[in-house]
Amino acid sequence: MDKKATSFLLLGLVIGIVLTAGVFSLIIGGNGQAGGQKTVLKLAHVLPATAPVHLAMEYMAELAAEKSGGLVEIQVFPNGQLGSETETIEQMQRGALAMVKASTAPMEGFIPEMAVFSVPYLFRDEDHYWKVLDGEIGKGILVKGAEVGIRGLCYYDSGARSFYTVDKPILSPDDLQGMKIRVMRSKTAMDMIDALGGSPTPIPFGELYTALQQGMVDGAENNPPSMYDTRHWEVAKHYSMDEHARIPDIVLFSQKIWESLSPQVRLWVQEAADESVIFQKQIWKEYVQECLANLEKEGVSIYKPSKEPFQQMAKKMYSNFDGTPVEDLIKQIQELK
Repeated sequence: MDKKATSFLLLGLVIGIVLTAGVFSLIIGGNGQAGGQKTVLKLAHVLPATAPVHLAMEYMAELAAEKSGGLVEIQVFPNGQLGSETETIEQMQRGALAMVKASTAPMEGFIPEMAVFSVPYLFRDEDHYWKVLDGEIGKGILVKGAEVGIRGLCYYDSGARSFYTVDKPILSPDDLQGMKIRVMRSKTAMDMIDALGGSPTPIPFGELYTALQQGMVDGAENNPPSMYDTRHWEVAKHYSMDEHARIPDIVLFSQKIWESLSPQVRLWVQEAADESVIFQKQIWKEYVQECLANLEKEGVSIYKPSKEPFQQMAKKMYSNFDGTPVEDLIKQIQELK
C-alpha cells in the first residue's frame, strides 16, 4: 500500500472514531484564509419535531452557527432517533453523544437534587417557578451532575402537569383510588401518585398510547401539548387540570465533551442555549392554549378541580426528603419571595 493510500486509510479511521464520540471537528477555511476548527454536536430527544422544545433547539442551533460564523453546528435528532431518553443520557455520560434534551424527573436517578422539581405543589405559581429556575437555586442544580458526566445547559418550560384519564375525570383525590396512573421512572413521581391514593405505573412514554388503549393503565399525567401531540386524546377523553407539578425540561451536555471544547466554543453554545430559552417560553405559552382548544374540539372534556384537597394529600410526602439534599432545596424554594 503506497503512502497516499495509507494516509487516507488513517484519516478514515480517525474520522470514524470521533464521529462515534458524538462530536467531531474539521479544519475548514475558504478564499485562501486561515481555517478555523468546526465543531459538530449531536443533540437527541424523544419528542416530535412539532414540539416547542424541538423548535427551540433548532433555534439554538441557528444561534450557535450565527455566533460562531459557522464554526459550531448543532444537529438535532427528534422522535427518539438515537434511542430512548434513558439510553441517550447513558450515551452522553460515556461521551458517545454530546447533548440530550430530557425531563428533569428521570434525571433524579443520576442527580438526586433534580427530585425537587417533581415535588407536588412546591411552586406557588409560574413566576415563582421561573424565579427558582433562573436564580441561584436553578443554576446550582444545573452543574450538580459533573461527577456523573452530565452538565446542564438550560431549562425549558414544560408547563404544569395534570391528569388525563380514559373512563372518568379526576376531580378529587378520592377519584384516584385504585386507578393505575402512568408516571415517568421517577421515585418522586411514583411517591406522589401513591400519596394521592393512586397506583403509580412507570411506562416508557412511547408505549403509553397502547397502554391506555389496552387498559394497562387508567390514565396518565402530563401537560396539554404532550397529550395532544401524541394523540392520547383518541383514547383518553378527560383532562383534569389539577396542575400538581411543574417539571421543566432540561438540555444536558456531556461533561466529557464539554471539557474538550475551547472556552470560546463553550461560550457560543451557552449563549445560544440561554437565548433559546426566551424563545421557547414564548412559543410554549401560545402552544398550550392552542392544544387545549384542539383537545376540546376533539371531544376531550376539560375540568378545573379545586387544588386544595390534592395539596393537602400531597404534603405528607414532603417528609420523604428529610435528611436529604432535597430537604434544604424545598426550604429555599418555599422561602423565596
